[in-house]
Amino acid sequence: QVTLMESGGGLVQPGGSLTLSCAASGSIPSIYVMDWYRQAPGKERELVAAFSKGDGMWYLSDVKGRFTLSEDNAKSMVYLQMNSLKLEDAAVYYCHVNVFPGYWGQGTQVTASS
Repeated sequence: QVTLMESGGGLVQPGGSLTLSCAASGSIPSIYVMDWYRQAPGKERELVAAFSKGDGMWYLSDVKGRFTLSEDNAKSMVYLQMNSLKLEDAAVYYCHVNVFPGYWGQGTQVTASS
């Protein structure tokens, strides 16, 4: 059984920054199977950032250059540093383990408001 716990969401003004954290407990094969999704109201859940076997990281085009995915393998944690936040980044952000059957955290709300 895998449990994921996100933290770090909140209210931020456009242009601001937040860092989301995800702590994993249980048995996962690698920290690099963890990734971040988000879901805005009325929209489908979408992959935002993931570790890639090729060049190291994959980012949704809308966040590339603004968001940074990182990890602390010793602590079984992954982070999503979000800079230059936009109103359209507002969503519930979910940590996910990309191993069958797939595991999700409870989500953390990011709200951008001027």
